[in-house]
Amino acid sequence: MARSATLRSGCPINLSLEVIGDNWSLLVIRDIMFGGRRHFRDLLTQSEEGIASNILSDRLKRLTDAGLVTRAPDPGHRQRQIYSLTEQSIQLVPVIVQLGAWGRRFLPVSPELSIRAQLLEDGGPELWDAFMDELRAIHLGAERPPGPSVLERLDEAYRAEVERQVSAG
Repeated sequence: MARSATLRSGCPINLSLEVIGDNWSLLVIRDIMFGGRRHFRDLLTQSEEGIASNILSDRLKRLTDAGLVTRAPDPGHRQRQIYSLTEQSIQLVPVIVQLGAWGRRFLPVSPELSIRAQLLEDGGPELWDAFMDELRAIHLGAERPPGPSVLERLDEAYRAEVERQVSAG
């Protein structure tokens, strides 16, 4: 981590929060991880929270400097960069699942935005491992794991919940 001279302590919780504890870093990772948003414009325009372009640019730079995200030229478009998760950020899946579980228990979440968290929580470590293997295939070029796609299952549940909300409302 490039900012080691400015760290407040050697506490693992403090160090983790110094890397991902601001208002946007985990949301950027979430959008790359779950939303397949791998280009700056997609991250900017499709975030539910409406991140500003200067904040997004800063967070992507911080995440890249911290080794959580890589940036490379997009082979499909000369003028765009594609962002990928690293193994470090893929290893955040259990943390993100637990944050989602906590939020579902104690905060006024929306059904459609919490369904993925519920499925991951219910699926337990076995599903988390399958999801991490799938992310490794997408972002790190690992061999695609056998079996049904976890991302597709999560997206199908989200779409079904959106449809249910539309039908009910």
